[in-house]
Amino acid sequence: MQSTVNLWPLIGVAVIIAGFLLRFNPMLIVAAAAVVTGFAAGFEPGKILAAIGTGFIKTRNIPLIILLPLAVIGLLERHGLRERAQIWIGSIKAATAGRLLIVYLLVRELTAAVGLTGLGGHPQMVRPLIAPMAEGATENRFGKISDAVRYKLRAYSAATDNVGLFFGEDIFVAFGAIVLMVTLLKEAGVSVEPIHVAFWGIPTAICAFVIHGTRLWLLDRKLERELGGARKPAGNGSAVASATRSGDEA
Repeated sequence: MQSTVNLWPLIGVAVIIAGFLLRFNPMLIVAAAAVVTGFAAGFEPGKILAAIGTGFIKTRNIPLIILLPLAVIGLLERHGLRERAQIWIGSIKAATAGRLLIVYLLVRELTAAVGLTGLGGHPQMVRPLIAPMAEGATENRFGKISDAVRYKLRAYSAATDNVGLFFGEDIFVAFGAIVLMVTLLKEAGVSVEPIHVAFWGIPTAICAFVIHGTRLWLLDRKLERELGGARKPAGNGSAVASATRSGDEA
């Protein structure tokens, strides 16, 4: 005898979709979805509140772990982290956006491969450091860049972080996806060691590095074609700055 499956709790998914489409507060959307799902599943109000409270107690340290680094990064940005990164990369004459991102891609893959996935990321690394450095390297070679080029460099910086993390962590033997694959294979009657699954992630990571590294190399070529005519003259920036200071002193 087959038991009837209650699909009404899935209405919580519709609540989440509708809430994000209407651009409501994410916290309110999640809370409303939890309450609606609980009522749809036949829970009493007291049981719903107990489940929400239990979930809050178990995860109360997560907001601190997430928000504390963001506060530190915000404080560093307020005191000129982005500007200092641009100035530093601008002092390296051979630096280009593509070369910088290729180096970051390699570092991101290697660190993710040994489980250090928290060393990179969009909020803590790409936004305050990698993207400004890519912009600074491009401005150092070609002068002031347009918003379209700036947004393209930011997109490539974010993509580089994604590729390095995604394919690098597949080599880490304790990565959750590897554990999941090993478990599913074992349930299907296929016995495989996690180290073997991680080992076969190495060719994929190498291919990802070569493919995305080629895209970054082509990015430099494309910027050279598009902005080469507006190349910043050597020493022009310092001469203009000196002239401006002299005029101010006069």
